Amino acid sequence: MNDNTRLFKQQTNPNISPLQRSNGKRYMPGIDGLRALSVLAVIAYHLNLKWAQGGLLGVGIFFVISGYLITDQIVSEWKMHNSLDLMNFWIRRARRLLPAMIAMLLFVAVCLLFVDSSRLEPLKGDFLSSLSYVNNWYLIFHEVSYFESFGPASPIGHLWSLSIEEQFYVVWPLLLVIGLKITRHRGKLALMILGLAAVSALAMAMIYVPGTDPSRVYYGTDTRAFALLIGAALAIVWPSQKLNEHVSGVARGVLDITGVMGIVVLLILMYRINEYDDFLYHGGFVLISFIAAAVIAVLAHPSSFVGRITGCKPLRWIGMRSYSLYIWHYPIIILTNPAVNTDGISMGRIILQLTFSLILSALSFKYIEEPLRRGRFREVRSNGFPVRRRRRRLRIRPVILAAVLLVSFIPLACTAKLSNSKTPLETVEAGGTQQILNSNENETMQQQKESQSKAENSDPSKATGEMNGTEKTEEASVPSASDNLSRSETKESITTKMQSGEGITAIGDSVILDAKPFLKKMLPGIVVDGQVGRQMWQVQEVVNELKARGMLGDRIIIELGTNGPFNTKQLRELLQSLGDDKQIILVNTRVPRNWQDTVNAAIEKVSKDFSNTTVVDWYSASEGKDDYFYRDGVHLKRNGAKYYASILVNAISGLRK
Repeated sequence: MNDNTRLFKQQTNPNISPLQRSNGKRYMPGIDGLRALSVLAVIAYHLNLKWAQGGLLGVGIFFVISGYLITDQIVSEWKMHNSLDLMNFWIRRARRLLPAMIAMLLFVAVCLLFVDSSRLEPLKGDFLSSLSYVNNWYLIFHEVSYFESFGPASPIGHLWSLSIEEQFYVVWPLLLVIGLKITRHRGKLALMILGLAAVSALAMAMIYVPGTDPSRVYYGTDTRAFALLIGAALAIVWPSQKLNEHVSGVARGVLDITGVMGIVVLLILMYRINEYDDFLYHGGFVLISFIAAAVIAVLAHPSSFVGRITGCKPLRWIGMRSYSLYIWHYPIIILTNPAVNTDGISMGRIILQLTFSLILSALSFKYIEEPLRRGRFREVRSNGFPVRRRRRRLRIRPVILAAVLLVSFIPLACTAKLSNSKTPLETVEAGGTQQILNSNENETMQQQKESQSKAENSDPSKATGEMNGTEKTEEASVPSASDNLSRSETKESITTKMQSGEGITAIGDSVILDAKPFLKKMLPGIVVDGQVGRQMWQVQEVVNELKARGMLGDRIIIELGTNGPFNTKQLRELLQSLGDDKQIILVNTRVPRNWQDTVNAAIEKVSKDFSNTTVVDWYSASEGKDDYFYRDGVHLKRNGAKYYASILVNAISGLRK
């Protein structure tokens, strides 16, 4: 997102003298290598690979790199001319960033037009805010969560970070020029910049509330600016033009050790951390930004051996196209992912997604970004072809390639669409954000739920059973008690006795509401307290209210995690408040979002510390049962809801023994 690539092309061109090479600016291949590692981490995160749950840290590293390179460029120009051509700077930024993004937005619009045109209208605001580089504030004001929403994801939901960078490019040159005029002392200027970074970091720590959706502080320019400013401060005290490759062996060793340790620490954090760790928002992102700055300082130094390694040809190739790859990979992933997927990761699909992403980013870089960035297509003779013919070929070739790719990609996206459309959509609420879905399909789901209700009301034995507390026998497809709902669970139908639900309370979100009619039928007298969009932080109030009304039973089912994550501390506090005299069933979750594993890990860990707690493994029990779910991959159709209720009934039976 800067001119590092242009410097590479100039410095590797033998026809350009050293004095002509960007006014003495130096290309730093190691930084392109760091860019490559960062964008690959982000892609792995968006592919939901379990070993890259911290891949979102790659965006923060990008921020530090951008802050360093842009500030280094501005300071260099200021020292040479004692002025800064702001309009020229902003035009260069626009020519660098806008063309590829516009091409990607057009591509997405065309694909959606063919694959799922109903999604274009809800995404209108996302398109417009992305083009005007205010997408992050649009998402904040419309309370769109980056972490806690489900249903069809926006294929351009990754552009919030580009909005932060562009806002920085607009404001930062003005502030930096003021700073350069106030003081010529590099140390004082760096401290002033770090002071601004501290304000931004403090804002993140103060606004973030542990255990709640962190999207506000994750999206905000005010709460993410510290990474850019830390990179800017590094550029003041470590300008690339003043770095000399002639250093002592000890200094070179210190540089390389620092670089290796920094990269290793960043990779470990990407492996171990996830977006729901409170640590990130209470100083973690700041610490990671300083580690990234230390690595950048090493890679920027011409004597660094680590810089030469990270600047190897494969990483350099990816790094030079990192902006293109970031732009293109996310819509490719979203448009080709099935909404309902209970079979886990498909390596074949991932390979296709990566292949399309690499091809489109390479084409975008060569035929859109580079020519428009220079202001014209290069007019050269090649292989004996005249200039006019060469220019015609340069213009036609990308059009043909883009058309071929589009024709190839749309069937792939249509395949994902067809797999999604096997089940109707519903309107769901997650994290307080309403997902806008197809109204006709909502009617289909409503009709199914009405049919469930009619089926119950038409069963006279049910009413009798509820009044008299008699037990009835019902056939239900439930897992065997002996295999504890393992992945190898039996599909046999077993007979479970209808039993009284007196003294049983189920607390949950919309998933428990899906199963409520069947729970009421199988366990007459059960109290089911479910609410759409409910999260863990709301449950203590529900428990207190049920206690006050005398409706909290001695056997309690807790089903949460559909709408967002919770940590071990929150779950532990809830279980402690319920007391040791209660028998508690915790149901883990299946939701096609990153917090799924966080929730399930918290349940598994905490349950071991409470002897009165049993875990129902819904995640394993639902594996491979796509037909049980609606299109959002979370809510249950009639057969899925019945199966879910039967599992809970089986677990309750286990408590009685």
